Amino acid sequence: MRRSRILIAAVSAGVAFALLPTMATAYLGASGSGSGTATTTTVTTSVSIAPGTTTHPLFPTGSASGGVAVVLTNTNVAAIRVPQLALDTTRGSGGYAVDAGHAACPVSSLSYATQTNGGAGWIVPAAGSLTLDLANAIGLSTTAPNACQGASFTVYLTA
Repeated sequence: MRRSRILIAAVSAGVAFALLPTMATAYLGASGSGSGTATTTTVTTSVSIAPGTTTHPLFPTGSASGGVAVVLTNTNVAAIRVPQLALDTTRGSGGYAVDAGHAACPVSSLSYATQTNGGAGWIVPAAGSLTLDLANAIGLSTTAPNACQGASFTVYLTA
């Protein structure tokens, strides 16, 4: 009978020791210090803007009713966010040009609304392109002459 009591005591002691490390770990905290480094890539070129083909024709409504289509191209190794597409008034005639067959159409009849994609801008993928058809970006005055019928306009934009 004495032998069985010793065996039970040894098993109970083993269970108690197995639980102690788990209970102690739960109450230990940790601290430390150190440093790290990181590097960033350098943007080597800006996003280029090329004309696209719009599916939104322009009508003389006096407000933005036509579309402006662009292709944004990014040659960098990282994606680039373009926050807005604004009229580049330093190019063309105040940011606009009209095709040679419609030279009698004054570009002063045009208006452009800066585009922001609802404030979100656009992400142009790394080494890729993004095609945009910006509906309701351009307007034609209701006083535009008949010479503007059938005209093709260039809208110079800056990102």
